[in-house]
Amino acid sequence: MNIEYRIVIPARMASERLPGKPLLAIAGKSLIQRVWDCANCAAAAEVVIATDNEAILEAATEFGARCLMTRSDHASGSDRIAECVDQLVWPDETVVVNLQGDEPLMPSECLDQVATLLDRDTGAMAASLYHVIDDADEISNPNAVKVVIDGRGRALYFSRSVIPSHRPWATLDAALADGCAWKRHVGLYAYRAGALKRMAALQPTRLERMERLEQLRILESGGAIAMAQAVRPVPAGVDTPADLDRVRRAFQ
Repeated sequence: MNIEYRIVIPARMASERLPGKPLLAIAGKSLIQRVWDCANCAAAAEVVIATDNEAILEAATEFGARCLMTRSDHASGSDRIAECVDQLVWPDETVVVNLQGDEPLMPSECLDQVATLLDRDTGAMAASLYHVIDDADEISNPNAVKVVIDGRGRALYFSRSVIPSHRPWATLDAALADGCAWKRHVGLYAYRAGALKRMAALQPTRLERMERLEQLRILESGGAIAMAQAVRPVPAGVDTPADLDRVRRAFQ
């Protein structure tokens, strides 16, 4: 790679479906260590864990990670990373990748890809990835966030609804059979440090609150998000006990 970038992994214990999620065991290591290992397979110059929990700090220190304590009142991982950027006094032009603390199977190629994508689009506030959906149930699932992009490869809108609409076709299956395609957003972001701090300073916007998608704060505030199709399939993260079982089997 021709650019230097950092990875920050936000990690907190507050999970309703999987209490204590970051420290749950996966084939002999904690989930947070598995994510840290994943990040270190990429070309990032530095990997930092940002947490608000002493147990995570202690565990991360034991396996050799750099870990920072941050405030406990952050509404999102991006806000936590913005505090991390402040603590480390990274220059505004620093490219920072947000790798969620429950993504132990994130391909390292995608981490490098999203950082490079932002570096190349100097007018974008952030960069992210998508993959093409070819299943009608997934398209209609509100937990699958869809994105529509413009001709320059920048995001026009993100939604839990079916966007674009398949109105000319009776069903989604008919639209898919006729060659239509939908894009599912992959929750992996790259930011410039200065832009991230500006975003964190803004109040949540109307569309962000309606869709419960923090990336809409950037679009509604006039910022641009560069998008590209992920170079590798991105497995789902760990949100439920079933996800945990799936990831444990993958590592075994």
